[in-house]
Amino acid sequence: MSSTAFNPIFLTWGPFTIRWYGLLITVGALLGISLALHEARLRQVDPDQIVDLVLWGVPFALIGARSYYVLFQWPFYAQHPSEIWKIWHGGLAIYGGLIAALLVTIIFTHHRHLPVWLILDIASPSVLIGQIVGRWGNFMNQEAFGAITSRAFLENLHLPNWIIQQMLINGHYRQPTFLYESLWNLLGLIILLSLRHRPHLFKQGEVFLTYVIWYAFGRFFIEGMRTDSLYLAAGLRVSQILSGILFVAAILMIIYRRRQRALPDYVANQS
Repeated sequence: MSSTAFNPIFLTWGPFTIRWYGLLITVGALLGISLALHEARLRQVDPDQIVDLVLWGVPFALIGARSYYVLFQWPFYAQHPSEIWKIWHGGLAIYGGLIAALLVTIIFTHHRHLPVWLILDIASPSVLIGQIVGRWGNFMNQEAFGAITSRAFLENLHLPNWIIQQMLINGHYRQPTFLYESLWNLLGLIILLSLRHRPHLFKQGEVFLTYVIWYAFGRFFIEGMRTDSLYLAAGLRVSQILSGILFVAAILMIIYRRRQRALPDYVANQS
């Protein structure tokens, strides 16, 4: 960490410490929940069902995100088991959280007799908001960065000086891959919010599947730029492999579902 870097601690009050990392994840989650509740009302889904889903989904998503990260960094955590619980130091893998949240959603909607594809459609833009804001937690922790670069390169990106200075890590300027992913997700959010209410454009489930396609495509390339990737084996980045699988699977799922039967439009139930 450079001497000009931001303090990763937002507030210390007695024995309590609030870190920017946790605060930004919380802010992103609250913004996403607010959007999901609004969309649920438009789709004639009881907002209380969304609240209940969040109460179940968020804890399991955090567990999934941490477990995924620890699993692929097990040699370190086997030697430092006390670090497993210290999520405020970073180390939440987005894909682990998404997989856990998806499983919870499938189980929850089954027991509540809710249309799973519609609920996933409602949730997808909200998840993007959480990812957009949450990446700035990585920024405050000076993590999720890319290869060594020059200050001139960062200045040519027209970045403000406070971002450039935060990218000075261990004496070297780094590619702001956290920013690339945050901006990619922001563009995806704008596209989904602009298009999802257009009649007959999306069938139920396709807002979610489009989110998967968009995120997986961007993550595949951005992951290749990072220097802190989780690896399955030498040269095989876990997130790139999973991104490639999800990208292809989501496209095939759209084709398969449209060929199998007539599907309701996403906006069919709009009042």
